[in-house]
Amino acid sequence: MKIRIVVCVSMIASVLAMANLFVGHAQQAAGTSAEQTGGSGAPPLSNPLRVALLKWYKANTVPTRFAVGKQPYAIAFDGANIWVANNASNTVSKLRANDGATLGTFTVGSGPIGLAFDGANIWVANNASNTMTKLRASDGTELGTFSVGRGPFWPAFDGANIWVPTATSIYKLRASDGKLLGNFSVGVAPTAAAFDGSSIWVTNDGSNNVTKLRATDGTVLGTFSVGANPLGIAFDGANIWVANRTDGTTSELRASDGTLLGTFPVSVGPYGVAFDGTDVVFTDDQGFVTALRARDGTKVGSIFSGTNATGIAFDGANIWVSGLNKNYVSKL
Repeated sequence: MKIRIVVCVSMIASVLAMANLFVGHAQQAAGTSAEQTGGSGAPPLSNPLRVALLKWYKANTVPTRFAVGKQPYAIAFDGANIWVANNASNTVSKLRANDGATLGTFTVGSGPIGLAFDGANIWVANNASNTMTKLRASDGTELGTFSVGRGPFWPAFDGANIWVPTATSIYKLRASDGKLLGNFSVGVAPTAAAFDGSSIWVTNDGSNNVTKLRATDGTVLGTFSVGANPLGIAFDGANIWVANRTDGTTSELRASDGTLLGTFPVSVGPYGVAFDGTDVVFTDDQGFVTALRARDGTKVGSIFSGTNATGIAFDGANIWVSGLNKNYVSKL
């Protein structure tokens, strides 16, 4: 009985610590100007680079869970709502970020697994049908479906174009109309992409490295070694963070030149990664959500989300993670 009490107290303390962490982030934003907060807490969408860099603003925090489709993978934020790719349902769910209310469920291609927001539309990577579906974010209307390479995964938006890793290369589509602008070779088994303001970074799961490409023309600017089986990737405003799934670490690379700044322990099987303005936050195979301080890689805290977690997104105040085997998303 004493052991059970100690475990419960430890879990409660961990949850409270993480809750205070996110509440603290929200409180730091309380003093921002009306121009920064955009009134409702959502950013103005007039600057596509701000959207591409995921520069959202902070609001309030309410930890909870919301049901979505089967096997939710990627999550994306559109400035007001959360979108979830339901891999086994061939749908995406749209949830209102402030209260989690379901605003719609929309049919897409087969095996949706990755999402990106372009300032007006949601792009869905359909892993099993080798396509990208473009949905109007305001109402979920399908605006087009575009063929890409085999097995598209986690895409990124660069302010004008959508970049989507496929099994053997990365495709560049013009966001306005889906026109194919290029197909570029990277490493083995490219998986996820991120934009740093001028370049696209791609994790190569099969070659244990990341590739940096110039966004304007796809020229390879460098290939940099990281840990084993890199998957998720995020930009913190200065550096690139990579989730190394097999060795349980993250690699921090200087975005300007790819210099390795550090390798830090995260958890067992880190998968997705997001930056919340202060910390870099990871999901993992065990269901934990772990935050590292971006300025030095120190572990801030870790909480259990309820099941193995994959996708992750930040909405300006809260971290959202997908519960793959429980068909829900958690708002932390």
